[in-house]
This record gives sequence, C-alpha cells and structure tokens, in this order.
Amino acid sequence: MKVAIHPSWKKELAQEFEKDYFKNLTNFVREEYTSNTCYPKGKDIFAAFDRATFTSTKVVILGQDPYHGPGQANGLSFSVNEGIPFPPSLQNIFKEIENDLGKPVPNSGNLERWANQGVLLLNATLTVRAQQAGSHQKKGWELFTDKVIEIISEEKENVVFMLWGGYAKKKGAKIDSSKHLILTSGHPSPLSANRGYWFGNKHFSKANTYLKQKGKEPIDW
Repeated sequence: MKVAIHPSWKKELAQEFEKDYFKNLTNFVREEYTSNTCYPKGKDIFAAFDRATFTSTKVVILGQDPYHGPGQANGLSFSVNEGIPFPPSLQNIFKEIENDLGKPVPNSGNLERWANQGVLLLNATLTVRAQQAGSHQKKGWELFTDKVIEIISEEKENVVFMLWGGYAKKKGAKIDSSKHLILTSGHPSPLSANRGYWFGNKHFSKANTYLKQKGKEPIDW
C-alpha cells in the first residue's frame, strides 16, 4: 500500500514510525484494507501530512474519525471529495464561515484549498472500516496523532489549534498555550451546533487576526 507523505513530516516522525506500536498499527491497517472496504483510499491515509507540510503548518483542525460512507473521506478531516454532498458537520462549518466572514458557502467540500495554505486537517484516527464509525479506534492511531500534536507544540510557534468538542479538547492537553493560540468550542455536528455550542464561535476570523499579528499570511477560508 503506497501512501503519500511530505518529506518534512517523514523527518519529524521517523522515530515514531520505528516504534513497535506503529509497526503493529501498520500490520492491522494493511490486514483491514486487504479483507474489508476501508476509508480513505490507501494512498490518502496520510493526505493531511502531504498537503500541509511541517514547515507550512500554521493552523491545526482536529477531527475524530474519517467519514465512513462511500467516496466521502479523502484523508483531510471534515473534507469530502469533489461532487460529494456536504455532511452535516461540514455544512455547519461553512455556515459559521459565512456568518463570521461573509463568505458564501462554496460549491465544493474538498478542503485541499485550506491544506495547501498550511491548515493541517488532522483526524485522531486516520482510517475506518466502511459504515462502522470508530472501528479503527484504540489500535494505535491515537498515540500517533498525540505525538503529532506534541511535536507541533514543541517545535513550532504561533500555531492556531481549533479544538471542537470534548474529544478534541482532551486531545489538546499537550499544547503549550503560552506559544500557541488554542480555540475551543462545541463540535459542528448538528447535535452540538443546534444546542448553541458551535455557531458564533468566530474561530475563522480569530485565527486570521492572530496569524496577522504574528506576521503570517491569513487563511483564505
């Protein structure tokens, strides 16, 4: 199974790839993809790390699982492939951007355009079995993505972390808030958003204000 991952991340994560847990995880994922339908496609498992390089990463948006429906997941959290209807969480993300920045809802839910600007769209678990949410949890992915967050926190400065919902907030425990901006709110899923925990968080304008203050290019959301 060939996967694409930018050399800058390969260098940062080289030690992690050699650890026993990651080797066991690799064997598990290989077996799952051989015997079941899994998402995203094998080549896209590390797409988040291929589109946003380690050097370019200036915003991290943390999701939980990849989408588990046909043709949806493309390796970027909350993102779907071209031509796929927007899942409810993505609809609410776009609604908040419209309310916050006045930008109309786009035609495409493919968030590569964000990733190419340095937004690391990271799921806590990078693979899933079709139609079985959470099926690849607790197999090692969480250890790996914890390490990714830790490396970014330790080695970079002035990164914006967007943590949406209780799961993401727990995942952010290792972020150094003295050198990064941590934005938290409810999850954009309808369950949370419709109870008032998502809309109005203004994370997208807050992120851009912070980036500009730190001399970085804002994101074209």
